[in-house]
Amino acid sequence: MSPEELVLNSLKEAEAPLKSGEIAAATKLSSSAVAKAIKALKTAEQITSPKRCYYTSL
Repeated sequence: MSPEELVLNSLKEAEAPLKSGEIAAATKLSSSAVAKAIKALKTAEQITSPKRCYYTSL
């Protein structure tokens, strides 16, 4: 699975918006890999940020 898929699945399973550090812990990815995946997913409009530094799937 790609980092983007791991991050997206993690956000879909979460009951509340997650911080990037929480995503990294849940997916066992590095912080930089999570940051790149978040950026790509936001560009593709698959995730959103309801408040600063928190992310959730659409």
